[in-house]
Amino acid sequence: MDTRPDRSVSLETLPRKQHAVVAAIEWARLAGPEARRLRELGFDEGVDVEVLHRATLGQGPIACRIGRMTVALRRAVAGAIQVSPMPAAAE
Repeated sequence: MDTRPDRSVSLETLPRKQHAVVAAIEWARLAGPEARRLRELGFDEGVDVEVLHRATLGQGPIACRIGRMTVALRRAVAGAIQVSPMPAAAE
C-alpha cells in the first residue's frame, strides 16, 4: 500500500528537513548539461530527497540530500523537480 500523499510540490518549495520522493522531473525545463548532471547525481523518479538548507535571501542555491550525498542545486533546477512529501514518522 502506498502511504505517500498524492500531492506533489517542487523541490524548491519543499520545507527544510521534510523527506520526500521525487515524483517527476521536468527535463524539458533544464539545459542539457543540467539534466546530465542531475542524472549523474542519481536524481530520478522514486528517489528519496530532503532539503537541508536554503540561502537566506531566497535567491541562492538549495542544499539537499539524495542518498548519502549532499548537493547544491540552483533554484531554477530545484523548481523543475516535483516531489511527493513523505508523512512524518510517528515517534
